Amino acid sequence: MFELWGQKKPTRSKLIVIVNVFLFAFAIQFGPIFGQDNEMADKVDDWTSFLGTKRDGKSSVSGILKDWSGGQLKIAWEQEIGRGYVIGAVKGNRFFQFDALDQTCRLICRDTSTGSEIWTFDYEFEYKDMFKFDSGPRATPVIDDGRVYIYGVEGMLHCLNAESGEVIWKHDVSKEYGVVQNFFGVGSTPIVADDKLIVMVGGSPAESQQFSGKDLASVKPNGSAVVIFDKKTGEELHRLGDDLASYSSINTYNSNGQTYGVAWLRANAIGFDVRSGEELWKYPYRARRYETVNASTPVIDGTRIFLCESYGPGSLLLEVGDGKPEVVWNDTNPRQRALATHWNTPVLHEGHLFACHGAGPGNCEIRCVELATGEVKWKQRGYARSSLTYVDKHLVVMGERGKLALVKATADSFELVSSYSNAAGDGLKLEYPCWAAPVIAGSKLYVRGKNRLVCLQLKPE
Repeated sequence: MFELWGQKKPTRSKLIVIVNVFLFAFAIQFGPIFGQDNEMADKVDDWTSFLGTKRDGKSSVSGILKDWSGGQLKIAWEQEIGRGYVIGAVKGNRFFQFDALDQTCRLICRDTSTGSEIWTFDYEFEYKDMFKFDSGPRATPVIDDGRVYIYGVEGMLHCLNAESGEVIWKHDVSKEYGVVQNFFGVGSTPIVADDKLIVMVGGSPAESQQFSGKDLASVKPNGSAVVIFDKKTGEELHRLGDDLASYSSINTYNSNGQTYGVAWLRANAIGFDVRSGEELWKYPYRARRYETVNASTPVIDGTRIFLCESYGPGSLLLEVGDGKPEVVWNDTNPRQRALATHWNTPVLHEGHLFACHGAGPGNCEIRCVELATGEVKWKQRGYARSSLTYVDKHLVVMGERGKLALVKATADSFELVSSYSNAAGDGLKLEYPCWAAPVIAGSKLYVRGKNRLVCLQLKPE
């Protein structure tokens, strides 16, 4: 080999080049065998959708900083942001922020290291919340195969080039499917499965257009609860589900080589075949009160589906392995519910669910519940309504008033590891409401309050 470099013994720099060339060739030849492909890169480094790339609220990052006191958890950058309840999504060195300013919805692509703007896409929108909540986006951007999908609170669905921000295709979903505005607009994040984009729509026939979100009991569905699009062209492939939309995001799982979807709609949970668009089962599950919503995303463990809400029935574990839903266990006493999540989605780890229990700030507590039985292992007050994200055997807890903490992900007991404070000993000072679950990608932790996004250095670069 040395002859390649002449008669003399190669220098240190030339040896480095030789080694790098060898490693590069080895990676090309054997990388797939050892899992060094794009899927593994996504799993480790990115957070490409709501609740992460796998929609389970879990990050594969390890080696995080566990002492957050006295400014040791440093702020990498921060930005003032517009209206909305979304943090964003991450792919490689790009962070995608979706919000609203005045009458404009914006998707801003930022550099993850500095927060600086790379490009911005915007469009004019019109939306007024019936209950006077924030009029910004509720659905997280979804990044897949060089594209980014955004679903506005008013019902505009865009597919953009993730590199440039150029529009590839779009649908005015509310107009095309006759969606009658729900209580809080559109709030369900789409999901990519195989070559399809699956979207919760919940349209209605012409005779229902006279009603509004305050008359949902009179609004009828038209069979478009879920619409499946070709992710590349935007062509409609299937529509299914005779129900209205909810604020729960669709989830998917694989069984026997097939991809299945689970959508928890306004009145029912349904299972469907992603490839054929065929509805396979339906299970009614909703509180009896009129002004209630289903907001927590279904948690999937094999062929077991966990549903959870806070307005009435509480928790339910279904087994759907034989093609029809059978109850494993459910809450039967409204005063002794195992878990009643408001808008947060439980994190499943080692057979246990970790989540915030309770609908009101004054009666909330973090709980650990055994999935198989519904047994409550421990409970802890003091964080109001909160969202949890798993990372490195821990849970990052974001309280709705800006309290940020690190807790061990163990069923033994509640064990606080650290809480955020800056060099002066103060908290993060995020303005209420901090309702979005923390995002963890690469070495960064992203959290947001009402009008401020903060990127924290969770581990060394």
